[in-house]
Amino acid sequence: MNYWLIKSEASCYGIDDLKKDKKTSWEGVRNYQARNFMTQGMKVGDKILFYHSIGSDKTPAGVYGVARVARGAHADETQFDRKDEHYDPKAIKPKASNTGKVIWQCVDVAFVSKWKHPVTLAEIRLDPALSGMPLLAPGQRLSIMPVSEKHFNHILNLSQS
Repeated sequence: MNYWLIKSEASCYGIDDLKKDKKTSWEGVRNYQARNFMTQGMKVGDKILFYHSIGSDKTPAGVYGVARVARGAHADETQFDRKDEHYDPKAIKPKASNTGKVIWQCVDVAFVSKWKHPVTLAEIRLDPALSGMPLLAPGQRLSIMPVSEKHFNHILNLSQS
């Protein structure tokens, strides 16, 4: 099993949205390294820390709950939709008559739990047990990143204290 952290702005798609929807395709990722994590690393059943990257004055940035990978990599349909902000004109939707050109992939994520109290970015930064976590690397802006089992479990424990 692998462990991951996915980032989203709460105002765009937060843990409450996932709780309501129960499952969603993690579409719109337009970074090749993050895409590669989805296609080459994420497997059904992997556990995910759900992180709100931009908080309001009432909701600080941090981990708000847990999700899991519910479906492996598949074509991100937003790349083919001219009306979608994630449209990619280089992508060609596969049809019976052609193989198309799928550039962007996504996985489906399913809701597991929302925590009563998030583990904030400030707490994560101050905790020596979480040093070396990719989230804390300078300039880290990926929306999907691997997390060690040790870091995953430590954050899970912090959420329960």
